Amino acid sequence: MNATQMVVNQRKMKVFGFIFLLGMIVLVFYEAFVDTESVELHSLSSKHNHQLNNDVKSSKNERNNNYDESIITNNEINELEDAKYRINVLEERLHQLEIAVENRIAKKFPTVKFLNYKNRRRILITGGAGFVGSHLVDRLMLEGHEVIVLDNYFTGRKRNVEHWLGHQNFELVHHDIVRPVYLEVDEIYHLASPASPPHYMHNPVKTLKTNTIGTINMLGLAKRVGAKVLIASTSEVYGDPKVHPQSETYWGHVNPIGPRACYDEGKRVAETLSYAYMHQEGVEVRVARIFNTFGPRMHMNDGRVVSNFILQALQNDSITIYGNGEQTRSFQYVSDLVDGLVALMASNYTQPINIGNPEEHTIEEFAVIINDLIGGKSKIIKLAAVEDDPQRRKPDIHRAKIYLNWEPKVLLTDGLKKTIAYFAKELKRTKHSQKDTTRIPYINDHDIIDQL
Repeated sequence: MNATQMVVNQRKMKVFGFIFLLGMIVLVFYEAFVDTESVELHSLSSKHNHQLNNDVKSSKNERNNNYDESIITNNEINELEDAKYRINVLEERLHQLEIAVENRIAKKFPTVKFLNYKNRRRILITGGAGFVGSHLVDRLMLEGHEVIVLDNYFTGRKRNVEHWLGHQNFELVHHDIVRPVYLEVDEIYHLASPASPPHYMHNPVKTLKTNTIGTINMLGLAKRVGAKVLIASTSEVYGDPKVHPQSETYWGHVNPIGPRACYDEGKRVAETLSYAYMHQEGVEVRVARIFNTFGPRMHMNDGRVVSNFILQALQNDSITIYGNGEQTRSFQYVSDLVDGLVALMASNYTQPINIGNPEEHTIEEFAVIINDLIGGKSKIIKLAAVEDDPQRRKPDIHRAKIYLNWEPKVLLTDGLKKTIAYFAKELKRTKHSQKDTTRIPYINDHDIIDQL
């Protein structure tokens, strides 16, 4: 092989190598292009599948949402219907209340006298929900005064003054006068204390506190505000008297340690305190020594002669007398007592004064009178005498006649008839456990108890 042929062959080899290299490059580019399209097609396919899945899920979610929305819509409809029903019920009730308010009859109070501010007094009555206190409330309210009642309801009852509740001139406060009270008043009637033997013997220490600490509190209040104070004392300060009839100058005959001493001595101390405040502090005091009193609103089970005899006769039980029945009492009707208390407060007389009825009867005579008035067939029986029971009791009312121009007006039989009627009504109320709500129009009468 010559040199020329070798050169030709080398050239052929270079051309062949170049063509091979070019083919390889073209092949690489082709494969790369084919792979790219495949990837794009796969990507497009994946995207399409994903979109389809999303569309399917969206369709399901939309169906679920539509189902949920239908459930929510139904619940809302039910709630709305329930709310409308409730609104209708409330509107109906409101309408009924409006009708009731329009047709409501205002509470009728007894007709009271109008007093201007110069003549109208603000008066405090301790024990004002009790037997005597409630009648005094009636009297002072009818006269047009402002009345504040303090009572702890030991023996008093709210029902005794309920006909005044809501009146602009009346206020009832639940309070025990053993604790101080701060009020602005012009006059004080201090009546608070249990007065019947079973009640004041029930808690002797409390009875003593009421008549001593309670009296100090009332006298202190009177001193602070410059009020006039009337102390409700008792004929028990005379004890079992050796003088007959009993005048205010009699010092009494009292057992200081007997079963009645808590009341007897408590009242005697109350009088002593009153005059100590008068002489030392210049307090205006009035002292009423109250004798046996009866009338409507007496506590049915207070153990007093009148209430015991009336209840026993009304129920055809035996009328019980403690002792031989020869012991005497003088009974006054409650309206007479109220007249005496008001007259004493209005007077300038500062010494103790008896307020009672001098008409004297034996206990046995009194039992017969009550039994005859009721028309019962009760037998009268006698039991053992009570310790320290006074044998004679009759007031000397000479002072009351002179300084107060007062004496009792109500006859014993007339007062007993009213009291018997009251007790009969109370017994009926107790048996039926019902309250008679029917009221007749009030008449502006001094004794409005007959109308209640």
